Amino acid sequence: MAAASFHARSNSLPARSHPLISEIDEQICRLRQSQAASTSSSSSIGHNLNSLQVVYDCVDQLFQLSSTQQALINDQKCFNELLDGSLRLLDLCNTAKDALSQMKESVAELQSAIRRRQGGMEGETRRYLKSRKTVIKAIQKVLKGMENKKSTSSNNVETLSMLKEAESAVVKVLECLLAFISQTSSKPSSWSLFKRVASASSENEFADVDASLKTNKSKASSENEFAEVDASLKINKSSEEIQLHLKNLQPCIQDLEEGVENLFRRLIKTRVSILNIHNL
Repeated sequence: MAAASFHARSNSLPARSHPLISEIDEQICRLRQSQAASTSSSSSIGHNLNSLQVVYDCVDQLFQLSSTQQALINDQKCFNELLDGSLRLLDLCNTAKDALSQMKESVAELQSAIRRRQGGMEGETRRYLKSRKTVIKAIQKVLKGMENKKSTSSNNVETLSMLKEAESAVVKVLECLLAFISQTSSKPSSWSLFKRVASASSENEFADVDASLKTNKSKASSENEFAEVDASLKINKSSEEIQLHLKNLQPCIQDLEEGVENLFRRLIKTRVSILNIHNL
């Protein structure tokens, strides 16, 4: 009797035709099409972050179904993978949040220095670029580490397989976001995702600020009084360009921060749902 009861429950998994499964599948397909059709930009990444929020609203509803809960109870390996994966996604979100927060603070400090115009901008420029270097180094380390953490699960249950696909979609979008933040005006490094983003013909507000700061810095040194006047005029023009790029970067960071924070909250909710299943 126990065996028959177990068999009946295992057959009650949501089929592909289940509205939640269909919705998740459709959203992930749209997300993939969006990533394939557009180059990386703050607006496209923001759009993808919003799409992930819709996906995980459905995912959380899926975790509330008794059939999904039973499937995870019956498949301990998949359950552990999803639990570990949820923590990995939260760590990745935290990395993005920290990077954006640090860049927002650096942008505010640089804008303040430009407004004051006291003792030139060289010191603040160095501090900003140093902060950028720290952020980029931290992101590169995370992205390289992600290459060794791809899921190898071959679970054939459609519900569980769809949950793994949703997790994979989050990883790809957050990896793209981190690579976008890391892009500079200099030669890209060798790691694959960063190279793809940096070589794309898209606008990048972070790289624009880097380029204008480095251009401004290179114009500041001369031993010829006439040349110094010419350089100072060019520096003033460059300062205006820097201000423009900083003005564009500020709302970009704000929008991305909001997108990541909203996704983070949904991922927290999903992890709580997984842990609750463990206590059933």
